[in-house]
Amino acid sequence: MNIKAYKNQFLEYLEIERGRSRKTIENYNHYLEVFLKWAAIAEASQITGDLLRGFRIYLNRVENEKGETLKKVTQNYYIIAIRSFLKYLAKIDVVSLQAEKVEIGKVPDREVDFLEAEEVDRILAAAVGSSFKVLRDRAILELLFSAGLRVSELTNINRDRVDLGKQEFSVRGKGDKIRVVFVSDEAKKYLQKYLVLRTDIDPALFVRDARALKKFESKKRTSKKEDDMDDLRLTPRSVQRIVKYYAAKAGIIKDVHPHTLRHSFATDLLMNGADIRSVQEMLGHASITTTQVYTHITNKKLKEIHSAFHGRRRKK
Repeated sequence: MNIKAYKNQFLEYLEIERGRSRKTIENYNHYLEVFLKWAAIAEASQITGDLLRGFRIYLNRVENEKGETLKKVTQNYYIIAIRSFLKYLAKIDVVSLQAEKVEIGKVPDREVDFLEAEEVDRILAAAVGSSFKVLRDRAILELLFSAGLRVSELTNINRDRVDLGKQEFSVRGKGDKIRVVFVSDEAKKYLQKYLVLRTDIDPALFVRDARALKKFESKKRTSKKEDDMDDLRLTPRSVQRIVKYYAAKAGIIKDVHPHTLRHSFATDLLMNGADIRSVQEMLGHASITTTQVYTHITNKKLKEIHSAFHGRRRKK
């Protein structure tokens, strides 16, 4: 069997045996396709340490149309995909480079962009009004900050999953893992106001505005095929535009994305004394290492020690 057939078999293994998401499989396919096109090999046995080293040099030097090179973390995505593929080949007894010989490159510590409490308040307050669109947008902003959701998690929520009485519900995050998230009093208030205006039967929690709803209802009445009807569910790109619009309206000069509100959620919890293990669970991080990226900006104890002991020998 040639290497492309093994690659396809590997992707099927990720889907069926490992239960990976469609997006993960698409990404692995992309990384492996780039590698195989560059390597121009036909057999798994042709993957060697020297070949992989050459590919790493290529990744480090290749430039896009803007003359920019790949970030170290992006380069690592390719290597992680190749290493996983090599592990699979070993699992099915196909001779190739041992996955253990492939090291993941060191990347610089990731910087986290977050909003100060006052900036969060300004963005939330910028969504003011009683229209369908404004109440929907305020509910989105409140829920992103209240629950620390990823944008894909937010757009995948269905109405019947949200328990506003208990102010909590479950979401399916990365790796198909389910976790419980919580709804603040403010998020509950705006979700209730928004949902009162929903006259459609679309299952999605967040849908397009009233004009789209009317178009949808009209199309539903005239269409004979259900496939002809558009989905009303907001896309992650739409939510990104909503967040950026209100950040600009609030006069925030930072580059604000939905994930910025997730970072702000985590930072707010830690600054107010939450323990890192609880924050890890609320964010849905598989590893505590991922959550620790927030600690360097929220460690109040270090700041207190610095204030108490730094410069005490200097003359007043």
